[in-house]
Amino acid sequence: MPLQDLTPQLRTRLGRAERIVGLFVTIAIFILLCGFGFYLYSTAQSRGWFITKLNYATGLNDASGFNPGDPVRLMGFNIGEVTKIVPNDPTATRGVTIFFNIRQSYDGVDYYGYIWWDSKVRVGSDFLGHRFLEVEKGKSGAPTVFNDAKTGELLVMNRRLAWGKFKELYKESRALPENAGLPEEAITNIATSNLMALIKSQPGVYYTNAFRARYNQPVDLKAGNYFWIPPIDEPGLSDRLDAVVATVERALPGILSLTNQIAAVLTSAHTAVEQVNATLAATHPTLTNLAVITGNLRDPKGSLGDWLLPTNVASQLEVTLRDAHETLQSVHTTVDSADTNVTLLATDLDHTLVHLSDLTSNLAWQVQINTNLVGEISTTITHADDLIEGLKREWFLRSAFKKKPAQAAGTAPAAKP
Repeated sequence: MPLQDLTPQLRTRLGRAERIVGLFVTIAIFILLCGFGFYLYSTAQSRGWFITKLNYATGLNDASGFNPGDPVRLMGFNIGEVTKIVPNDPTATRGVTIFFNIRQSYDGVDYYGYIWWDSKVRVGSDFLGHRFLEVEKGKSGAPTVFNDAKTGELLVMNRRLAWGKFKELYKESRALPENAGLPEEAITNIATSNLMALIKSQPGVYYTNAFRARYNQPVDLKAGNYFWIPPIDEPGLSDRLDAVVATVERALPGILSLTNQIAAVLTSAHTAVEQVNATLAATHPTLTNLAVITGNLRDPKGSLGDWLLPTNVASQLEVTLRDAHETLQSVHTTVDSADTNVTLLATDLDHTLVHLSDLTSNLAWQVQINTNLVGEISTTITHADDLIEGLKREWFLRSAFKKKPAQAAGTAPAAKP
């Protein structure tokens, strides 16, 4: 329908809707442009587009896995990226030269302050075979780049000049008599210490302005606008995996022999287990009987006693023990009575012997008076003495001849039992 055919009210409403749609589209385009600008800014900041980047280089024998744009790390942080990979002369020590740049700072951290004369480059790799460069933090010597506090210039060390001076100092140190016989490492340390002292004392000679020397520009091999960092030769992950595979292949025959021995041991163990199972099956009835016996032993009614001594035997044994007890009591009573009787008999015999002694005394007196009867009386006394000695040796009269203890004066004699 043509616009002129619409009523004025419809044309007014349509114009209002068109203005709202146009405003919405304008706002959407503005937001899109802002997002795109923020993305460009974030990318530029992460890649260091607005940060000073200086050129460095190192040498490797194999550049497999490296591509321009790969990250360069320092203590786990991305501080730059690989810029160029160039093959060296066939007579050179290293096969290729890898150039990379390092950002001056990020989030207030000056990365150049970690890279010194003794810093080295290590090659790392992940499980996918991607290799990367990692710069080790320096510990001694002199910094490769620093900001001059007086002039505010960014100064970079002229490594070619410093390396030439190092060779001279090395030759001089080797020629000294006091250094004769020192190992190579000791001479190198002496020359390095002398070079670092010389660089710190003459920074204007060994450092140059990084921007005038075009260290921040693309690498120019003729100009030499880069700083060389020696590498640490380490095999890559694939090389290490190849070495591991080769080691495993060499050890595989021994592993197979070991597995065969293990299989034989397991077979012997299986046979032993089968024999043990058969032995257990044979001893199962015995174990069952033993379980029944131990169950009887745990019975609180004394099943072990019932088993060893049946009920009838136990009752008979009880009657026998009761009769034996009564017999022992009777014997005890009899022994007590016999002891009392023997004591009385021994006492009476003692009185008799006393009277006999009196009689023998009288007889002795009579003998003294009548000398004719001495021989007969002597014989009679001898026989009487033999009789007394015989009575003393008899067991039931032996206690009658024992000496009684002296009785205290004024105490009554003990009553006889």
